[in-house]
Amino acid sequence: MESARIIATVARMVRDVGLAEELAQDALVAALEQWPDAGVPDNPAAWLTQVAKHRALDRLRHGQLADRKAPEIGRELDARHEMAQADFIEAVDAALDDDIGDDLLRLVFTACHPVLSTEARAALTLRLMGGLTTDEIGRAFLVPEATVAQRIVRAKRTLREARVPFEVPRRHELQARLASVLEVLYLIFNEGYSATAGDDWMRPALCDEAMRLGRIVAELVPNAPEVHGLVALMEIQASRTAARVGASGEPVLLLDQNRARWDPLLIRRGLAGLARAEALGGALGPYALQAAIAACHGRARTAEETDWPRIAALYDALAALSPSPIVELNRAVALSMAFGPAAGLEVVDALGDEPALQGYHLLPTVRGDLLFKLGRRDEAQKEFRRAAGLTRNTREQALLLARAKACAA
Repeated sequence: MESARIIATVARMVRDVGLAEELAQDALVAALEQWPDAGVPDNPAAWLTQVAKHRALDRLRHGQLADRKAPEIGRELDARHEMAQADFIEAVDAALDDDIGDDLLRLVFTACHPVLSTEARAALTLRLMGGLTTDEIGRAFLVPEATVAQRIVRAKRTLREARVPFEVPRRHELQARLASVLEVLYLIFNEGYSATAGDDWMRPALCDEAMRLGRIVAELVPNAPEVHGLVALMEIQASRTAARVGASGEPVLLLDQNRARWDPLLIRRGLAGLARAEALGGALGPYALQAAIAACHGRARTAEETDWPRIAALYDALAALSPSPIVELNRAVALSMAFGPAAGLEVVDALGDEPALQGYHLLPTVRGDLLFKLGRRDEAQKEFRRAAGLTRNTREQALLLARAKACAA
């Protein structure tokens, strides 16, 4: 969980995210070698960061000695200014004692630089910021793992060759890079909210980091409605964290959650963020529309009080603005709650041949739920079992198998 912070800190020194990741991994290897004998330090994160910093300094000084005759000494430390040798060493030494500050935000904007494709930006940031494996990223994007691995390798090489500065872009450059930053932050949040693999239903630390970075971006560009919309969406969703997991770690679905366990502060913050987005005027964007949907749940004191017709209407607007198979699947759920399971099943069945949803476990999950409500239990059981075979999250798999068993009861 500390890898993103270590990478961000070291990247500020070496100006190369690929090299920074290698140095962070070296620090982790050093911990594996030393901690069994010396014991785990009181502050493991500080120990790891300090080791990575010192290795970065060694690498920089070694590189300087090797290139002493070159006229470009020190250029890699700061792409905007040429520095003398003394300034070079002084700046690196100062970095050893500098606080992390906004290094994570710099890392986000560097990974989302326009020299990279949109897919590469998202994959690299999820790898560096979220610490996700290529398999997890592939499942988040619904693409093969090998494709993700290639994107990450090429992205690091492109950033290095383009000598991209490790910095938050200037104000006039922010807007052009904002959309992909928001996309990546939401993907990180979603991986924390519903982990694609592993033994945990949630990874709350990822949600917290995505929200923290989102709030910083919102202060950088206060007049962008979609930034506030995304922050509002994440905060309202995160308000349910305590209620989404049972006593034994099992998933608890939305309609079964104890709403007294929802965090009222996060709901209030989310509603305030949504109001801020709406106050800026104009039509709501995709994130603000999703925040408005989340707000319908957040305002409902009980599941029965949920305004499902409004949610269905908001999904209609979202589908018109940003059409995608995932939006259609969610719209089907809203239609089923507002107008009956048959209405939702009609939309789901139309998605059966959608290439992007082949192998996506939520398609048979939703279909199984609708079939169950229609009394077609044998068909529902097959869908739940198929969904269980597709998910890589053990908690979710157990839930789906339990629902399949309930169909036979």
